[in-house]
Amino acid sequence: MGIVFQSTHLDEMQEYLSAHYAPMRLKARLHDQLQFRLIRNPLGPISLDLVDCGFALDWAVNPPSYLGLVGAKSGTVSRGEVKGVLDRYGPGEVFLVAQPDRPYVVRVCHARYSFTMLEPALLSQVAGTAPGHIEAPVRLTSYRPISPAAGQQLLRTITFLRNHVATAPALRGAPLIASTATQLLAAMVLATFPHTALLDPTIEDRHDAHSATLRRAIAFIDDHAHHDISLADIAAATRVSIRALQYAFRRHRGTTPMGYLRLARLHHAHQELVAADPTTGTTVTEIAARWGFFHPGRFAYYYRRAYGQPPSRTLLGHAR
Repeated sequence: MGIVFQSTHLDEMQEYLSAHYAPMRLKARLHDQLQFRLIRNPLGPISLDLVDCGFALDWAVNPPSYLGLVGAKSGTVSRGEVKGVLDRYGPGEVFLVAQPDRPYVVRVCHARYSFTMLEPALLSQVAGTAPGHIEAPVRLTSYRPISPAAGQQLLRTITFLRNHVATAPALRGAPLIASTATQLLAAMVLATFPHTALLDPTIEDRHDAHSATLRRAIAFIDDHAHHDISLADIAAATRVSIRALQYAFRRHRGTTPMGYLRLARLHHAHQELVAADPTTGTTVTEIAARWGFFHPGRFAYYYRRAYGQPPSRTLLGHAR
C-alpha cells in the first residue's frame, strides 16, 4: 500500500493535490456527494498513483514540471487545453494528460483511473542525444497512443511496476531496481506515443560505431555494473552519441548496451549465488533485486538461459 489520501472536502482536496502535483483549481457540482481517494506510489523520478473520484470534478491545472499519463479503469476522464475542446476517454484507454510547462484541464466523471508521473528528462536519457550537443528535450507529439495495442502494453507495464515494484519495500529500496523500473517505463512511453526523438543512427553515428567504441563501453559497463548507470552514462563515458553506442553493440555483438549490462549484472548475481550460504536465510529474490532484477520469473529465465539451471539450484550448492 502506498501513501493514502482521502477526503470529502473540496478545499482539502485542492490543497493536497496542489502541493503534490501542480497548483490547480477544483470545481464540483453543487449537490454531488464528494468522495475522493488517492493512493500515491512514488518510485524515484516516477510515481504510479491510483485515483478513485466518486463524483463529477473539473480540474484546471497550472503548468506542471512532469509528464502525466492517465489510464481509465471506470467512468470517463476528459482532457483539454485551458481554452480548448475536451477529448473524452473511457475504460481501458490510456492517454497523455500533462505535458511539462503546459496548463491543462480535466473533467472526471465518477471515475477510477491510474495517474502516472515521470520526469521529462527520462525520455531524453532513454532516447539519447549526442554528448556535447545542445538539443531540445524529447517531447511527445500526441496525446493518444500510436495504437490501442501499444496503449494496452503500456497499461500492463504500469500495473506491473505499481503492484510488484513500487509497493514492495525490498524492491523499492534497491537503487538498481528503481533505475531499471524507471528506464523501462520511459522506454515503454516512447514506444507508445509519437515523439520528437531521432532514434536512427546518423552518418556520424555509424562512423563512431567501431570496435574501439565497443571496447570502451564494455570496460565501463564491467567496472560500473554495481552502480545505477543509464544508456546516457555509458555513451558519455565512451564519448559517442547514444545512437552510435547502440549501433556499435548491434554491429559487433548482436545485442544492445543495456542487454550487455544485464548480462554483466547477471554474472555478478551468479557469483553471489555460488558463494552464498542458503542456511543463513539468503534468497534468490534478495540477490536478484540487489543486481536490478525485479521480476523473479524473468530473472530465472535469463539465468537458466545463461547457466543451464535455475538460480535456486545454484544457491543450494549443486553447481559447486
